[in-house]
Order: sequence, then C-alpha cells, then structure tokens
Amino acid sequence: MKRRRIGETPLEVTEISFGGAAIGGLYRAVSREAAEATFEVAWDAGIRYFDTAPFYGFGLSERRMGDFLRDKPRDSYVLSTKVGRLLSPVPEGQVPDHGYVEPLPFRVDYDYSYDGIMRSVEFSLARLGLNRIDILFVHDIGVYTHGEEANRKHFRDLMDSGMRALELLKSGGAISAFGLGVNEVQVCLDVMTRTPIDCILLAGRYTLLDRDATRELLPLCASSKTSLVVGGVFNSGILATGPVPGAHFDYGPADEDVIRRVTRMGQIADEQGIPLAAAALQFPLRDPNVSTVLIGTAKPGSLERNLANLSVEVPERAWTDFDSVAMNK
Repeated sequence: MKRRRIGETPLEVTEISFGGAAIGGLYRAVSREAAEATFEVAWDAGIRYFDTAPFYGFGLSERRMGDFLRDKPRDSYVLSTKVGRLLSPVPEGQVPDHGYVEPLPFRVDYDYSYDGIMRSVEFSLARLGLNRIDILFVHDIGVYTHGEEANRKHFRDLMDSGMRALELLKSGGAISAFGLGVNEVQVCLDVMTRTPIDCILLAGRYTLLDRDATRELLPLCASSKTSLVVGGVFNSGILATGPVPGAHFDYGPADEDVIRRVTRMGQIADEQGIPLAAAALQFPLRDPNVSTVLIGTAKPGSLERNLANLSVEVPERAWTDFDSVAMNK
C-alpha cells in the first residue's frame, strides 16, 4: 500500500488507515473475536496506520488496539490517539451514554490543559500497553462539540498551556507529530492562525459530498505543510448506502437537499458503472494535502469491501460531475 508523509515530520502513513471508534462499540456491541478478525484483515491488506482515542468505548478501543499491535515490530506501523478527555472510574450504573455499547466503566471529563494532556498520554500508554504513541490529536475542541460558551474556556486552556505540552512531548521525542481531531473547519483555522501543527484528523468535512474544507482550510494546509487525515468519508453512511430510507448524514437523518444531491451522485456513479462508495473513498486522496483516509469498522467483510473499492477506476468525467453536484452547480 502506498504511503504519504505527515507534514514535515519523518512519519509516513499508508494511504488507507484504520479508525478505532467502531471496535470500541460505537452504536453496537463488538466482541473481542470480531475486533481481532477485523484487525487481521486490515494488517493483511497492508494497512499500517492505526488511530484510536480514550473516548472510543471509554478505553476499550485503546486496549483492543494495543493488544493487537503489541507483538508487531514497533517501527512497522504508525499509531495515533487523542487528548482532551480524561477517564475516571464510576459504578456500573453511572456510566454515561455517548453512543458506545458495553463500554468500560468510566466517565468522561474534558481537559485541554497542560496537566490534562500529560495525564491523558500517560493513561493512554497504560491502556495500550505500549511505550510509544506516534501522533497525538486534540480531540473535539471547538464549538461543534462544546458550544460557544464552554468552548471559550477549553480553547483558552489549549492555547495557554495545552499546546505547550504537545510541543514539549514532540521536542523530547515522546511523539513525532501532533494536531487536531475534529469535525469542523473553523476551529482548525482558529488554531492554525495562532500556532503551527503537523496534521488534522478532519471527519466529514472533506468528502465527495461535503466540501467545507475546500475554500480556506486546504489552501492553508498547503501553505503551512499541514497534512490532512480524512475521516467520515461516507458522511455517516449515506455515501455508502445511497439515499435509502433512514439514511444518515452528519450523525443525523439526511435532509431533503442532501437526499437530492446524493441521489444525483448515485445516478452519476451508475452511469459510469462504479459504486458510489468507491468514489467517496477515493475522493480525498486526489488532493496532495491528504495523507490518508481512515476507515472505521468492526466488521471484516465491510473492511474487505471498502478495500476492494480502492481498485475501482473512477473516470475523470465522473469526478467533474460529482464536483458540480457537491458545489450545487
């Protein structure tokens, strides 16, 4: 599998990477055996970049990912996790509901400060059972997650001290890169105008359908040598399933405009004899600022289907037509 560099760091990641939310039980319970089988498919296919987070199953994803990677040569893969949330043990009846089924018995507290980030890294290494993390992403900073008022404090904590922790970890060799792991463009712009970062894990905002990153963020990434790790390429499912009843976009039911545009995209795909999912998966990799596309699943068969879509040849005319629909032309 081809590799691309992360920013100006020495790290190189495979063009397709493995996202660990699903193996943490996102929306449905996942057995240890299913998680291990999915990891094996990813590894056998040549995927060598794996992303997780404390939030995914409240530590469950990190534990499972560390268990799988522990016997692999450490320099053969790249691993990222996230900071910004700390886990604290709670009684079984007090485990919060954040969409994870059968998570570990912890609550989640936000902390983007120097101390919070340093503690988060220490705890993540313990859960992973590994002695090194390659990339740290600041998880879900921004109005999209916190709202205007709460985010002001979190953003101030990050700028006043949290970034210093990340810079110290990188300069000391504990990590090789750091950046943001978010679902919105504006906070990326807000951070990048204040301090340099190596990379951004951007979910759902640079896809075949959603081009929110195109106008300002992509040019800024190009000029600052900041890489994009693109997640959510199917926009919560609709670009994989098509506009079927109950289709979701951006974590909620798709509205009429989204249904209309995806219907037209499906027609374009049919005219060209290709799966819409293949175009959705390949689209971000057409931009040189994008280092990798994350695939998040806990089903070996689903991962195999997505990997097969990488080899589908998408005609240039189809890209032009998709662009017109996405831009509402």
